[in-house]
Amino acid sequence: MKYETVIGLEVHLQLSTNTKIFCGCANKFGEAPNTLTCPVCLGLPGSLPVVNKKVLEYGIKIGSALNCKINSFVKFDRKNYFYPDCPKDYQISQFDFPIAYDGFVTIPMDDNGEKKITIHRAHLEEDAGKLIHDAQANCSLVDYNRTGTPLVEIVSDPDLRSPQEAYDYLQVLKLTLQYLNVSDCDMEKGSLRCDANISIREQGDTKLGTKTELKNMNSFKAVKVALEYEENRQRQVVEAGDRVVQETRLWDDAKNMTLVMRSKEEAHDYRYFPEPDLVPFIQDEKIIEEIRQSIPELPAQKLERVIKEYQISEYDAKIIIQDACLAGFFENCTKYYKDTKKICNWMNGALLQEINSRKTTITDITLKPEDFSLLIKKVEEGLISNLAGKDVLKFMLDTGKSADVLIEEKGLAQVSDDGALKEIIQQVISENEKVVQQIKEGKDSAAGFLVGQAMKKSKGKANPKKVGELIRQILKGDS
Repeated sequence: MKYETVIGLEVHLQLSTNTKIFCGCANKFGEAPNTLTCPVCLGLPGSLPVVNKKVLEYGIKIGSALNCKINSFVKFDRKNYFYPDCPKDYQISQFDFPIAYDGFVTIPMDDNGEKKITIHRAHLEEDAGKLIHDAQANCSLVDYNRTGTPLVEIVSDPDLRSPQEAYDYLQVLKLTLQYLNVSDCDMEKGSLRCDANISIREQGDTKLGTKTELKNMNSFKAVKVALEYEENRQRQVVEAGDRVVQETRLWDDAKNMTLVMRSKEEAHDYRYFPEPDLVPFIQDEKIIEEIRQSIPELPAQKLERVIKEYQISEYDAKIIIQDACLAGFFENCTKYYKDTKKICNWMNGALLQEINSRKTTITDITLKPEDFSLLIKKVEEGLISNLAGKDVLKFMLDTGKSADVLIEEKGLAQVSDDGALKEIIQQVISENEKVVQQIKEGKDSAAGFLVGQAMKKSKGKANPKKVGELIRQILKGDS
């Protein structure tokens, strides 16, 4: 029997506002436990929440970028539940009037087509605190610093049909959110968290199967692997004649499997009711439109434009647009050097290798577009070799000095003088008579060996193109 997998995702995104959603506490990560709290985010008696205007703006911006309809009627609700990391015993969220709803994103498919994934809703809410389990002390501690951090929860419809589609959806969603500059989207910090609902059903059936909810996935790769495991587990359960149980399961990265967290779970009764301390209001449509107009060029639009404007391949363009700042760096480089393919080769190769090895970003390094362009130009003009160029790039990132200064300091300029090169070549020819004979007999590829030997003798400073030309001239008797 053939089965179809059905997946829906819930993404929680922490917003990078200066302060929390309903109070003036700083919205920071990594501070000492319980140092960023106040009576409001701790829910102490007599404290009153006030809506952060920037959070509303970010919510509208996110909803608009995800092709959602925007609710001008703004209302918050109390979601009631008891848990140690929820100091008020309720969470201020949005229930029946989310800030945005009925949107979509498109993901790439294997046949070069696209698939539309519906965004069911995106609503604003406050984050809970963080429990820290200490196995040695046999206790759990709670840090309330995260309490009140502004969140947008983005809920997809169950439109995804494979773990790969879920992975692609998350990639597209994250990149879009990064372009909006509303969050750092760092999963390691918990800025972006994902829960997945997965079920299987017989191929052709329209009724949804019994779902399990997956939690505790700290990377997109973990989401994909956890969904693959759960997909196979559910198929094995059904094929064995048993029924899938509705439950919440945790992904165990060390054991590479899902484990039961809560069983026989039905829909929670959170007893939602309107938040009495926050009066509903209507957001001016003009303000909503102004926020829409402030949305920058998004990844799909940038991809199309960059390919057309700079005449580069889709492959190169897709790498460059994976970071808005990286794309900006590329476009600035084109002002100083016109060969866009060469810029792509250097950016997608040596530069990204350096950035990744240093575990940094394009915005955190000291490299200027004009200096990077100058380096590429020096290599292409033959002043330094490609290998030396990569070394110069490392020195530039280490010191902040320009390519010109470093080439002079390190003595990396290539030797292109005919007289000096011929002297080296004559030595190589006299030491490799067999190879010379092969070249004279028509094996032109053997000349590469002589070029390599000349490069060794010059300690990499000889211009390899010039060396090759001179070797052929000398062996033909044109010298």
